[in-house]
Parts: sequence; structure tokens; C-alpha cells
Amino acid sequence: MTATAPRPADAGDPSFTELVAARPHLALHAQDGLTMDEVPLAAIADAVGTPCFVYSAATIRRRYAALAGALERAGLDARIHYAVKANDHLAVLALIAREGGGADVVSVGELARAVEGGIPPARIVYSGVGKTEAELGEALARGVGQINVESAEELDMIAALAAAGGWRARVALRVNPDVDAGTHPKITTGLAENKFGIPYAEAGALYAHAARLPGIEPVGVAVHIGSQITAMAPFRAAYGRIAELVRGLRGAGLPVERVDCGGGLGITYRDEIAPAPEALAGVLERTLGGLGLRLIVEPGRWLVAPAGVLLASVVLVKAAAPRRFVVLDAGMNDLLRPALYDAWHGIVPLAAADAVAPVSPAEVVGPVCESADVFARARGLPVLAPGARVAILDAGAYGAVMSSTYNARPPAAQVMVEGTRWHVIRPRPPLAALWRDEIVPPFLTGGTGRG
Repeated sequence: MTATAPRPADAGDPSFTELVAARPHLALHAQDGLTMDEVPLAAIADAVGTPCFVYSAATIRRRYAALAGALERAGLDARIHYAVKANDHLAVLALIAREGGGADVVSVGELARAVEGGIPPARIVYSGVGKTEAELGEALARGVGQINVESAEELDMIAALAAAGGWRARVALRVNPDVDAGTHPKITTGLAENKFGIPYAEAGALYAHAARLPGIEPVGVAVHIGSQITAMAPFRAAYGRIAELVRGLRGAGLPVERVDCGGGLGITYRDEIAPAPEALAGVLERTLGGLGLRLIVEPGRWLVAPAGVLLASVVLVKAAAPRRFVVLDAGMNDLLRPALYDAWHGIVPLAAADAVAPVSPAEVVGPVCESADVFARARGLPVLAPGARVAILDAGAYGAVMSSTYNARPPAAQVMVEGTRWHVIRPRPPLAALWRDEIVPPFLTGGTGRG
């Protein structure tokens, strides 16, 4: 039996019922309350405590299949490389590896994680604007499938390393098309003012230079214009410019075998109209589909964000007229997006009774000693007693991976659900783990140190 819920006081926000209905892996049951797949989330909170991230393996798998199917039906020779920065847990990487996916990494740590998760180096693209010589050397030694070059200076670094190590570096030039993605300024990456990529006007000459360098094999071009993009026009503009560049390079006698199309496909957090993967596949087919290219797409948020929730408990409710502050045991150190981007996340009570109770505006805040530690303002919530629990939705991307131990708060536990089963994939560490690797020098303990 499924419970129903009233619309929050702010009619501009979706109701609990609407939020849950838009997420097929979630359901509101009259007895079990909020469930993920076939598991009551309250049961996980009882066993593991809060704060706790919970991920649906089936949802990640289903979304991967939906994107792969859309690309195939569009007749594209396309490969999915998961953007590891969205959620780098080994369990998530192992799931992607089992689906046949590759990885897009932006550090040597992400590279090592992807390999540990079962993704072969040949299926890994190494991106990032600040790769060091040591990191590039590690990538070349491991035999990554592609390095996305961000600048002429980086290309010279790679060439020198490849020559010294006897490697052949497969590179794609990341081109900045100067296209406005129409998203939040802090997650826009394709404008000329952004730090990312090679200016479009310089890409042709640099590609020709790369083809002449020993140890360098230019295989194509790459582009990524931003994240959480919910309109197709920016993609059309960016890929259209890249298609022109490919034609120009080939006209100059230069081989171009692939285009790395980046990621950025948005999701519905609140009431955004998120495009289906078929829409992206259609744009790719119309702009790049006739060029005989292998395409790479790099979804991150789109694959994993809807699959995750952050469970939290109410510490207390502070009545400070005219506001009501609902203080949770989760904070901005656990989920930074609201504080960093003013991001909106749905908040749904776990208990069935709370989910159908009348609502009124509340400020939902955390315990961190910062005024920015706010999850929601004037959000419609029922009267919640201390100990009541809520789920913060769409926390599967840029949640745990961006978390910190600020205020000496241990990292949240992490759980993965598969059907009726669930598994702790990262236990909550003890407090002593916070300082386990810290060293107090001898001069502060009465001992002697180095001269």
C-alpha cells in the first residue's frame, strides 16, 4: 500500500508524493515509510545510524542501460566512460566495470581507484587541467586509453615524458568552444573565460603540431562545456563547432578517429525538465553522426545522483519566531552542494506518518558551526520530533565524494542496496580515526627530534 502526502506549504515545491513518484526506486509505503527498491530506509538507519548515504545499485544499472540503449538506437559508435569525480566509491566503480563501462578520471588517485574497481587502463580517459609530470608519467606507464590535453604546455610535457619512457601517448585535444552551457557559473567549463581547454581558434595548429611530435599519437578532440545542463541547445552549439573542427583537420590531411563529447547531462532535482538520453543521442547523431567517428560520452551526475540519498536524523527543532529551525545530524561537511551552489535537494520524511502529516515552512540546517550550513529554506515539512528521520534526495553524486571532516565530524557511513538486500560499503569510522595519521613532534611531548 502506498501512502499519499499533502503538497508542501510553498506550492512551488513538489510534494513528497511527487518527489518520490519521479524516482522509480523510491516508494512511500503506509507501514514501512520511505523505501529504496525493496528495503525500508528506516531499517538501514536503525542498523547503521545517521548520517548515512544509501545507493541503489539497480538504479545505476538501469540508467547506464538506458543511456547505452539510446546511443545504440541512434546508430552511434559510442562508448560510456563514467566520470569518476561524481562518486568514486569502489562499489560504484565495480558496478560500472561490470556493465562494460570505462572511466573518465581527473587525478592519479581517480586513475588508481578506477583500476582497483576493475576498469582496465585501456578504457580510461585521463582529463584535468593541472596534471603533474608525475601523474602523466603514471598514466603513460599504466597505458591509459587516452589523455585529454588541456594546453600546448601540457602537450610538450607529455611529449617529453613519452620520449624519455619509450611510450606512445594517445592524446585528444580538449577544445574550449566558447559556448555558454546555461548552467550554474561554478559548473560551467566551456566559456573562453574558464580555465579549461585549448582556445578553439588555436586547436587546428596545435593538432598539427601534435601529429609531428615523436611519441604522440593524436586520436581526436574532446569537449566538455559544463554540468547539470537541461537544454539541448548548448550541446548542439558545442558539437556543431567540434564537427567543423574535425572536417577542417581532416581536410588538412590529419587523422581524427574519435571525439570525446564530455558529460553534463542534467537531472531533475526540483522541477527541472531533464532531457532523456534519447535527446542527447539525437543531438550527437545530427552533429557528429555522419563523420565516421567513435564517440565517447562521460556521464557522472546523470548516472549516479538519482540513485543516492543521504539519511539524517532530527537533533532538535528550534522555535525562533518567525522561523522554525529543523536541526539535522547531517551537515554541509556531508553534503556540500546546498552551501556551495545554493543547490536544491528534495527532503522526504522516512516515517509513513510524517510523510502524510500537515506541513509548514521550516529552515532545514545542520550542526556545523557555519551560517552556510543550510539544506533548505522555507521548506514544507511536518512537525518532526527529535529522532525523526529524513532522506535528502539525489545525493548519489557530489555527496560523499566532496565531504570532509570539518568540525571533527567523522565521514558518513555508506550503504548499497540490491533488491531486498543491503550492504555497508563504508562503515562510519571511529573518532580516533580522525587523528590516526597525525604526528605530534617530539618538542611538544618532551622528547628529542631531528637537529
